[in-house]
Amino acid sequence: MDPQQLHSLYLRHKEASLHGRYISSNHIQPLIDRLRNRLSIKIIGHSEKDQPIYKLSLGSGSIQLVYWSQMHGNESTTTKAVFDFINMLTQSKYTFVNKILETCTLHIIPMLNPDGANAYTRLNANKVDLNRDAQQRTQRESVILDKELRAIHPDVAFNLHGQRTIFSAGSKRKSAIVSFLSPAANADRGLTDSRKIAMDIILEMNTILQTVIPDQVGRYDDGFNINCVGDTLANRDVPVILFEAGHHPDDYDREITRKLIFYALVSSAHYISTADNLGEGYDAYFSIPENEKLFYDIVIRNVILNEKNVDIAVQYEEILDDDVVKFLPKVSKIGDLRKFYGHREILGQKRVIRNENVRNQILPDTILLKFYLDAELFSTELVKS
Repeated sequence: MDPQQLHSLYLRHKEASLHGRYISSNHIQPLIDRLRNRLSIKIIGHSEKDQPIYKLSLGSGSIQLVYWSQMHGNESTTTKAVFDFINMLTQSKYTFVNKILETCTLHIIPMLNPDGANAYTRLNANKVDLNRDAQQRTQRESVILDKELRAIHPDVAFNLHGQRTIFSAGSKRKSAIVSFLSPAANADRGLTDSRKIAMDIILEMNTILQTVIPDQVGRYDDGFNINCVGDTLANRDVPVILFEAGHHPDDYDREITRKLIFYALVSSAHYISTADNLGEGYDAYFSIPENEKLFYDIVIRNVILNEKNVDIAVQYEEILDDDVVKFLPKVSKIGDLRKFYGHREILGQKRVIRNENVRNQILPDTILLKFYLDAELFSTELVKS
């Protein structure tokens, strides 16, 4: 597949009702209702607050693919892309789509953590990180996912997440717009056959994405943690692919990233449905640069604060306000930040900076950024909503 074809597919099948960062159960329920005549829909359980958790299944092939999104409630980008993907699979008659549906059966859990999604929080209603509950399975959502995975015995599992704006693809000034991981099966991080299959598929997606976002695909850290769902599955010899939908500059709604995740979903399903020997083309996996934490949302360079020449890093805090995610700037770090980057950078040119609330004191890390740069009120330029 080529990016031009994927772009055309995306424009044709993008789910227009989903936009921005806040995607709740109320947003996806009408879509699920609309799909009832196009695929199999099953309520596989209920969340801790008794919200239904759905599994959507389509295709008739022997290759079992499982996808789950919004395990972390505030990681919604992949959910948008999943519905774009479903639209393509259910509405189009392309030969390659027929091939996917003939060779594969796809099981999609579009929102594993509806309580967290509704509150726009990473955790579930009991403040548990579901991606650290794979072994104990203390939460309803964890039990539901584990039951489905054991029943389906997936040939490939797709663990769909989003990551913060802080990540770079390696040590360059390149944000990690999309990142992947083939989780390790044990603490030795060895290359099992199932892990090689995941690596092979990741490299196919990376090949496509490099033509669109060169040098901005990252490789997530493969440190082993058996409490994580992906690591648990890898330990059971299941090929697992972790998706991390990251930050494209000036795309805080993650709409550009959504499109790229769609590209990855389509190209991976196509590859799985056509490849003869999955797992053979894994060698270049470790050439994908590993993620590093080198970015801030804003870096203000070279200003004078308390008679010292410093840089100021600003990070947005995401706040849900009346069903809208707002981005509130907070000072994150003050000092020499030459080894770090900003998605937006402001050259202070040694102008004096002073805070309107804390005047001659160093700004504490937690204070909302609201300051004057010389006589110019600067905060209005930084607030995003």
